[in-house]
Amino acid sequence: MKSKSARKRARTGESGRRGSRASGSPRRLEGADLGPALEFLRLLWAVDHALQTASRRMARRIGVSGPQRVVLRIVGKRPGISPGEVAFLLHLHPSSVTPLVQELTSRRLLIRVRHASDGRRVMLWLTAPGRRIDRRSAGTVEAAVRRVLAEMPSGLIEGGRAVLAALERALDAKTVRGRFRSGRSEPLSPRRPRAAA
Repeated sequence: MKSKSARKRARTGESGRRGSRASGSPRRLEGADLGPALEFLRLLWAVDHALQTASRRMARRIGVSGPQRVVLRIVGKRPGISPGEVAFLLHLHPSSVTPLVQELTSRRLLIRVRHASDGRRVMLWLTAPGRRIDRRSAGTVEAAVRRVLAEMPSGLIEGGRAVLAALERALDAKTVRGRFRSGRSEPLSPRRPRAAA
């Protein structure tokens, strides 16, 4: 049975990892040559840690975590979207989005409406309080991302997006299994996700 803290992390989309930067690290480690792969992983870990920290700060200040606000933003841009479509846009399994939607619905930030012609289909809409959070940008992860992107050349942004897309594909379980079975070693180029049915 999940603990209370584990259930809370599922609702907010947090991983619960609370690692912090080591204080007073020896200066000799600052220039350590770990190789390009480990250096890149260090940077990814730092970004992940910063996202988790900022998300918890958002939860305290504006009442929703980073993942919860992303769901609100997507519903705000695509009123009537289904939970499955939200999961598709976020590259998540639907089961990962379900607790986020349930929590936002229970707090009356979202409403779930059955499709008029297909009772199996659920559509999501923002409530008035949900729209207020959707409009707010100060102090959010999205605002920080927007500031950084505004300062970067477009070519650098596209290059970074290509690297991350290729890395996501390389880590995808289906891709790894296919390459292992076939013995293929061709480069992993970015791919576009298939549209949801």
